[in-house]
Amino acid sequence: MKRFTVTFAAIALALGVVGTAHARKDDIDISRLTSSLDQLASDPVLGSYAQAEQARARDAINRLAQASKHDRELDLYLAERRVDLAKTAAQLQDAQVKLTQLDREHDQILLENSRRDTQMAQLQLERQRLQNQMAQEEAARLQQEGQLATDQARAEADQAKKLAAAQAKVAKAARQEAALAAKAAKAMRSQMQDGSSTSSGH
Repeated sequence: MKRFTVTFAAIALALGVVGTAHARKDDIDISRLTSSLDQLASDPVLGSYAQAEQARARDAINRLAQASKHDRELDLYLAERRVDLAKTAAQLQDAQVKLTQLDREHDQILLENSRRDTQMAQLQLERQRLQNQMAQEEAARLQQEGQLATDQARAEADQAKKLAAAQAKVAKAARQEAALAAKAAKAMRSQMQDGSSTSSGH
């Protein structure tokens, strides 16, 4: 009877050790999964994403903590998958948000480029308009200068004609004066000759 009691006590002690080891393993798995999920929840970027998946993962950890020895392996697998799924979903949502932001930034860049191209085209058109206006003004100025030059040339030609006519008149008057002078000189010589002849006859 004493030997049976010792044996029973040894068995009970061994079962207690095994149970304690099993409980410690449960505590380690639960702590590991809980810590991993808490780290995700406290992440400044990912923590706000995948709230539903984080809640399901926490429920799975709670079921693992209450699971029987028979269901523990399955509940541990499910809890681990739920935690992994929560992390993956949070990362996916973060990537989608960043992708959407990049798309918006890309659209904004395209819009800014379009606005810049429009402004450049408007500036180009304005520059061409100014160039055309300056060309027209230059053509008008040259035309005006050409007209002034033509008028000036015409005026100078008229002035030259008048000067030539005046010079012709002066020359004509000089010729007439010279002819008169010659005639007067001839008449004077004739009179002088006639006077000489009369004096010789007396």
